This record gives sequence, structure tokens and C-alpha cells, in this order.
Amino acid sequence: MEKIKIIISGGGTGGHVFPAISIANALKKKIENIEILFVGALGKIEMIKVPDAGYNIIGLPIAGFQRKITFKNIAFFWKLLVSLQKSRKIIKDFQPDVAVGVGGFASGPILQTAAKKGIPCLIQEQNSYPGITNKILASKVQKICVAYEGMERYFPKEKIIMTGNPVRQDLENIFTKKEEGLKHFHLQGNKKILLVVGGSLGARTINQSILKHLDFITENKIQVIWQTGKTYYDTAVAAVEKLGNPDIKVFQFIQKMDFAFAVADLVISRAGASTISELCLVKKPSILVPSPNVAEDHQTKNAMALIKNNAALMIEDKESVEKLVPEAIALLKDNFRLNAYTENISKMAFKNSADVIADEIIKMIK
Repeated sequence: MEKIKIIISGGGTGGHVFPAISIANALKKKIENIEILFVGALGKIEMIKVPDAGYNIIGLPIAGFQRKITFKNIAFFWKLLVSLQKSRKIIKDFQPDVAVGVGGFASGPILQTAAKKGIPCLIQEQNSYPGITNKILASKVQKICVAYEGMERYFPKEKIIMTGNPVRQDLENIFTKKEEGLKHFHLQGNKKILLVVGGSLGARTINQSILKHLDFITENKIQVIWQTGKTYYDTAVAAVEKLGNPDIKVFQFIQKMDFAFAVADLVISRAGASTISELCLVKKPSILVPSPNVAEDHQTKNAMALIKNNAALMIEDKESVEKLVPEAIALLKDNFRLNAYTENISKMAFKNSADVIADEIIKMIK
């Protein structure tokens, strides 16, 4: 049997990369004789995480277009030209049966090139408000997999398939992992546990909020698993060491996210699409702090999908330093609200999204 070849392109953040890896894993389970090649952006998280997952990746020198007037946009056009030339060579050498884009800068040149060559293309849009790359590609691809209702406002209705967002496979059975998680993080089961994650790159205001209220957290005997991201890690470690509270665990990046979700009573997080999909699947009450530094304020739109169903609490980024920790501690003491959020968020989960998307990709193979 001739080998099936799939290109998966995109990335830039964990929210793009982890779903892409989940799709690749689902394809490998379904097709024995398959070769998968990733294409990402040089210097971005995918260049580390994809090889860690066991896949080959090629990097393009692509970067984002700045919406304000800046000299960086001169470099953008040069990088785009080089990336398109490199994409043509990748497509010619690899000869994919299907090209898949998961959003992010790198998916643009590859899918543009693949579509011109008549290769079937599929894009996956994680957010409730699509990124500019996927908007541009929508007219050139055959299928568009989405996670939110109402996406026909942005994409051709006949191409849309409701699939939900793929999540990391290790999150699908967290409910049996609580004891193991408590041991892993050296935490106690008789105290409430707050999980704080600012995304794979960290989040300044969320970290500032925790730093400002470390004494208040200690007074209320709350245990914390705190992912800071690289930039804020040393500052957080120094502050916690000075405080001398062993119940606050600081991590640059949490490797065992399944254990972290398993033990958490409440999650503080940004409102990236993949994060929200994970929270729905693991049925965790959450306080969402949408990032103000994203295109078209799409994280607020993502969060509102939960808020309107009474499935989470939202605090604006500009208010978080003052309000976030007090609201979190008040919520941790309110079991009625915690249970309501748990019940409502669980109703919004999509299961087996990676498998559904993989099946759609397989249908496109000529």
C-alpha cells in the first residue's frame, strides 16, 4: 500500500500546537502507513513541542503583520516571500495527500501553496472569532472545522463542520488521577487547591495578581499550583521562598497538566480556545481573564460562550490585579457556585474532537 502523507501547519502558541499534535496522533491510530510532516514558524513553541511529540517539523521564517505602521512590516513582506518559496519546495518534495492548517502564521504559506497545486486542504479554527490567516484561507480550502456556533458569519456555511477543539489525550481520564496528582505535587487532599495558568507564554497581570496577594492566599490556607511562564518564573520563586509557604508550588511550565486538572478545585486562566475546550472536558470551575493583547479581542468572545451559560466567571484584565485573587478565594469557599459551574461547563464539552477531525481528513485523501 502506498504511504499516505499529511502536512500539518501552523502554531505560534500552545493553543495551536497541542490540538495539532492531537490530530496527528489520531491520524496515526487510524492509518498504519502514514507519514506526517509539521510546518511551523521558526523560533515559536512548535519547534520544541512537535519534536518532543515524536514528529518531524520544518520551520518557516514567517512572522505576523503589525497593524500599526512600523518598520517591522518591511521585514514581514520579505519573510513572507521567503516562506512562500520554501513552502513550494516543501510541497514539491513531500507530495502531501492532504494539507491541514491549525491557525497561526505558518499555515498561510503552506496551505496557499498546497491549494494552488490542487491538494485537498482543511483548516481548523479554534476560536469563536477566526484569525486573519484562516479568514484568508477559507475560500481556498474544502473543509473548515470549528468549535463554536455561528461561524457562518465568517466562513462559507457549506464548508463548516462542527467538531470542537482537540485537547491533549492525557486529559480525557483525569477523574481517576486525583490521588496520583496530590502525590505528584506534594499537596493535601483536605485543603482547597487553586490552579493558575497563564498560557504557555505566561500572563503578566495574572502573575501580578498572585504576587500581590500571596499573604492573603496564605492566610486563607489555599494550596496553589502556579504556572508562571518563563518570564515571571524567577520573580515568583523568590517571592514564594521569602514567604516560606510550602503550599504554593511554582512552575515555569506544568508538564503533567492532567494531574494539575485532576486535583484543582478552581482554575484561573486566560481564555484561549484550547484552554476553554480543556476546561469543558475536565469539568472544572474557572475564572477567565481574557488577554487584551489578541486580535479582535477574541478571548473575550471565547469566554462569553461560557459566561452566558453560567459556566464560568470572567474578570477583565485591567481589573485582575485588584479583584482576581479575592474573587477566587470567595468562590473556593462557595460550594454551591462551584458545583453550578461544574455542572454547566460539563454540558459544553465536545468529546473525541481529534478523531472527528482525523476522519474528515481521511475522507479527503484521493
